[in-house]
Amino acid sequence: MLIADALSFHYSRAEPGQTLDFCFDMQLAPGECLAVDGPSGAGKSTLLNLIAGFLTPATGQLSWKGEDITRLKPWQRGVTTVFQDHNLFDHLPVWANIGLGMAADLRLTAEHRRRIAEGLEQVGMAEMTERLPGELSGGQRQRVALVRALLRDTPLLLLDEPFTGLDRANRETLWTQVESLKRREVAVLLVSHDVEDVEALADRRLRLVNGRLLSSVQ
Repeated sequence: MLIADALSFHYSRAEPGQTLDFCFDMQLAPGECLAVDGPSGAGKSTLLNLIAGFLTPATGQLSWKGEDITRLKPWQRGVTTVFQDHNLFDHLPVWANIGLGMAADLRLTAEHRRRIAEGLEQVGMAEMTERLPGELSGGQRQRVALVRALLRDTPLLLLDEPFTGLDRANRETLWTQVESLKRREVAVLLVSHDVEDVEALADRRLRLVNGRLLSSVQ
């Protein structure tokens, strides 16, 4: 179980309409997908960054399966994040961008390469393994980022508007892959404005308003 207990953060300044103070209380079970929505500036990215370890909370605790992970570095947390901006390395081809999620030194085994090829084939990119991110469309780059995340062996997956720019067929393919991770007891936190994505994947929904998570939306 992922538990955020009074996990707080404060920004010294914010854009008009954005929230300065945040305090999060939530639980997310292995194998569950929790969808979080809310208006711009309400704190969705702040929540994801606190869980991923890219922000340090002012107070409160974050725990995973009973272990306090509040002060752990991002790479120590067993968390994979898919960002809106793809977060690909421009100088590396597609296969290497995906492979980094499996072996940081890119010493890939035959099984790693097989899984990369299979993942790209499933999203219609089997012939693009050697292309650089600059040679891909926005939707193709997002598919690469998603394949990388789905092939990593981590217990917690954070998705920030993950299917933006994808057509229906590719979205359905990736929905199926996320569902397969849930069956393997991966916990998924989904931030998305897309109702179809939420309805396809979410077991529960929470709404962020003014830096606070409100009760489930039915």
